Amino acid sequence: MSNEVNTIKNDKSYLTEVEHYVNDIRYGSVTLIVQDGKVIQIDKTEKIRIKN
Repeated sequence: MSNEVNTIKNDKSYLTEVEHYVNDIRYGSVTLIVQDGKVIQIDKTEKIRIKN
């Protein structure tokens, strides 16, 4: 499992980061952290599926 945290500028450039993370993972989640109506952080959690 991988957990990555990035601090993002207060402009709309975070949309490119979100798109990159969503396209980069197969299973997992991308969470936006918002403060005062602005995205300040992106958390990416990736899960690895093990086949039996």
